[in-house]
Formats: sequence, structure tokens, C-alpha cells
Amino acid sequence: MSAFDYDLFVIGAGSGGVRAARIAANHGARVAVAEEYRVGGTCVIRGCVPKKLMVYAGRFHGDFEDAAGFGWDVRSASFDWSTLIANKDKEIDRLEKAYRANLERSKVTILPERATLLDAHTVKLASGKTIRADRILIATGAWPHLPDMTGAELGITSNEAFHLKTLPGAIAIVGGGFIALEFAGIFNGLGSKVTVAYRGEQILRGFDDDLRNDLADAMRRRGVDIHTMCAPVAIEKAGDKLALTLTNGERVIVDHVMLATGRTPNTANLGLDKAGVKIGANGEIIVDAASRTNVANIYAVGDVTDRVALTPVAIREGHAFADSVFGGKPWTVGYDNIPMAVFSEPEVGSVGMSEADARRMYGDAVDIYKARFRPMKYTLSGRDERMMMKLVVDQKTQKLLGCHVLGPDAGEIVQMAAIAMQMGATKADFDRTMALHPSAAEELVTMRDKWVPPKAV
Repeated sequence: MSAFDYDLFVIGAGSGGVRAARIAANHGARVAVAEEYRVGGTCVIRGCVPKKLMVYAGRFHGDFEDAAGFGWDVRSASFDWSTLIANKDKEIDRLEKAYRANLERSKVTILPERATLLDAHTVKLASGKTIRADRILIATGAWPHLPDMTGAELGITSNEAFHLKTLPGAIAIVGGGFIALEFAGIFNGLGSKVTVAYRGEQILRGFDDDLRNDLADAMRRRGVDIHTMCAPVAIEKAGDKLALTLTNGERVIVDHVMLATGRTPNTANLGLDKAGVKIGANGEIIVDAASRTNVANIYAVGDVTDRVALTPVAIREGHAFADSVFGGKPWTVGYDNIPMAVFSEPEVGSVGMSEADARRMYGDAVDIYKARFRPMKYTLSGRDERMMMKLVVDQKTQKLLGCHVLGPDAGEIVQMAAIAMQMGATKADFDRTMALHPSAAEELVTMRDKWVPPKAV
């Protein structure tokens, strides 16, 4: 008889945990997963999926405006928030059932309660039951971080934004990253007055500067009031509204203040200290390239490790762990050229190095190709918005170092560019590729002139 109840015990049924559990079970392991909320994790329940559905909803406003230039009269169009939320919830319920069914099909035991560590091989469930496992995988994700400010408890996070009873007439969003800008586009598109406050000099830190600047300009033209170099001071009640005071002295009166100031690894009260698992300064679980902690039989994947907080990365880490430990096929995840999309309005797609990063590594031995143009759809609609595409190239090898797109379907375009970059494509490879006309993406294979920065006066 085995000394363990399970070969693998997974804490957290998000994207990484579910993938690891299924693959390990398919390799013949006895697997259990503990999840205290809902199967699917942040991405499915309160992240990527519901947010993308709401992004689609917000885009119809612009589509209806654009339609007039093509001869359509859609003046009777109206929007109902409660219908959107109900339909969104229905789809999330369907997806959660699908995730559960996939786990059950793989013969994974689902335990719908919180689990904490008692030691390196023992977990305790909220019901009081203890379970022994040969190996333990922690995949508890991350949680919204609240800034240290007066009245922070009066604000909402992305978690609550998905379940508001009514569409805010006005909302202030604190932050300048993925979540802040995506929700700014959602609420602006649905008709809310949106204010964004960000402490940095420009939104979307870490992305290429041309993307950051062009996105900020486009969002302002769409009516989003963006304040940079200012941070929140306090949130106070103002009658039935809220007042957000900023370091620039402005006081914004809104229905809701959304705090989108980052996420913290979800490691509190997991019993990591009892098992001897080391964590970092941000609360993240420290792991090696094989996702193993300092405790030989305990592993961690996904946002809880604070490596790259993206759903596909967590899934890949979970898969690599299960194949390596239970399938006899060891491999590790590569973190180069990870494509990223920000479903803002307009959309951002990016893979590889920004121009600034490339110049820090290669100095002046970098070629830049850029194009800005009005997408064909906007020629008849008259929308004042331009698309931007940019290639960053190693001057010596002519290999693509980065590809950055702002505009409709940017994420879809960059996903395909990422394949080429992963294969080591050069600028000549792009140049040899036949253009697909008429399309926006053809610009990536027709840009021939290097961009030359203007001379300083």
C-alpha cells in the first residue's frame, strides 16, 4: 500500500493547476485538486474571458458610429448593462462546467474547499480532513493589490467590476497597466465618463514607447481623461458619490473608483512556512526552471511564482511540470518572445524587445521600421484614428527582435508574427513574404525604409 493518498495534490484549480492535474492524471498519476472558489481560476472566472466579452460589448459603440459612413442608420441602438452581465455570467458558468468535466474525464478528484500545508507532504482541508501526497503543486494565482491610501476600502478592483449592479455614469481608474486600460476602454465604450490616473510618466510601462504614446493619444481622442505623473491620495464619500483626490490637486467625483494597481501572489495563510517553502519579497514562491521550490517535492506554477503573469504561461508551466515529473518527458518553459495583447481601445499587440530594450542591449546596431496609416475601415467612417506597426531588427544578423502593433486585431496579427520570430525570421524573410491585400497586416511585409530619428535642434 502507498504511504500517500495521492501521487499529486494540486492547490488551486486555475489555468496552470488544471492543466498540470489533467496531464499528470493522463500519465497515470492519482491526482486531487482543491479549489475554494470556482474551477477555472482568475482567467476564466474573473479575468481574461469575462473581460474580453466586455471588451466586445464596448466596441459596438464605435462600430455603430462607423456604420453611418457605410450607409447604415443605427440611431435606435441602445445598451442594457444587466443583459450583458447576465449573458457574461451564463458563459462563465458554461466554461466552469467544461473545466470540471475535463478534470473528471481525466479521473482527477475535485475537492471544493480550501487547502493549506501542514508539512511537506500533508495538506489540511477546510473541513478538517488531512491528506497525504507524494508531490504537491501550488497554483493559487494572484490577487488584486490595494494601494496604501486613505479610503482604499471604498474602491473596487477588477473582481467587483464584473458584478456591478448598474453601469457607472462616471468611474475613475487608478493604474496604467493591462487591467486599468482594458477596463477604461470597456467603460468608455459603454458610455461611462472615464478618468485614468497613473503615477508614471506614461501608461503601459514596459511596452514599446511608440505603442505607449500612440495608445495614450488615441484613448484621449476617444474621450478618456488620462492623468500621468499623479497618484491617488484619498477616496472619500461625497453624498451618494465618491471623491478621488490626486497628487496634482484634482478632485474627481465619480460613482466608482477602480483600483488597478497590480496583483500580489496569493500565498498568504497557505502554510508555506510549515512546509519550509521559501517566498520572495513580493510574497512570490521562489522556484527553479523546473518549477520546483526549495522543498524537493513541492512545486509551483503560474502567477503565484511572479515570473510572467499570463494565462498561456501558467498553462505551459503546468504542462511542463506534469510531463517532466509524471510522464518521463522532461522539458522546461522558454520565456523569450512571449506574445502579449492589451485589449484596450485601440488594441495593442507586442512580441519581443521594445526599441528601448534593444538599444540598451545592441546600442546603435538596431534598425527600426515603422508605419502609421489609417485602417481601410476608417476611411469611410471618418474615424480620426491611425494604426501603428513597428519592427525592431538586429542590424548585424537582421533577425527580428521585436514586433509591435496598435490598432484593430493587433493581438491576432502579433500571434502570427511571434511564430516567425520563434523560428528566427529575418527582415529579409518578411520582405520575401507575399503581401495579403488589402489588409492591415501586409504592412509588416512591405515596410522597406528604415526609420531615422529626427536630428536634435
